[in-house]
Amino acid sequence: MIRMVSCGGVVIHKGKMLLLYKDYKQKYVGWVLPKGTVEPGETHQTTALREVREETGVEARIIRFIGSSEYTFQGHEDRICKTVHWYLMQADSFYCKPQREEYFIDAGYYKYYEAYHLLKFSDERYILKKAYHLYNEYRGLHHS
Repeated sequence: MIRMVSCGGVVIHKGKMLLLYKDYKQKYVGWVLPKGTVEPGETHQTTALREVREETGVEARIIRFIGSSEYTFQGHEDRICKTVHWYLMQADSFYCKPQREEYFIDAGYYKYYEAYHLLKFSDERYILKKAYHLYNEYRGLHHS
């Protein structure tokens, strides 16, 4: 079993959540959250911000840690166990530009309920739900 660590973000602007649509040679198709592998010397926060910037073109800032998800899949030679650390982030505009090199063909901000139903993976739906509640809590504290 190979262990890998990734970090990603749930980016919110004006209550809407950023999703990416991936179409990898017709094999892997669906809406996902931006995330990627930690590079040597990076903190988890740095990785999460870099991956969001690379995959979506969005300069976001971290509000807080959401939590982690874990899943396993079959790699070329071995099973891979991937842990993903997720951060709640805020953007300053609805601008986004999907990274073509990573097979992202669309990106956009969606209302929570739309985003929840669009997401391909249940672990990402769980993280989105948690992020949405944390965001509302955060807004309540900072807008009273």
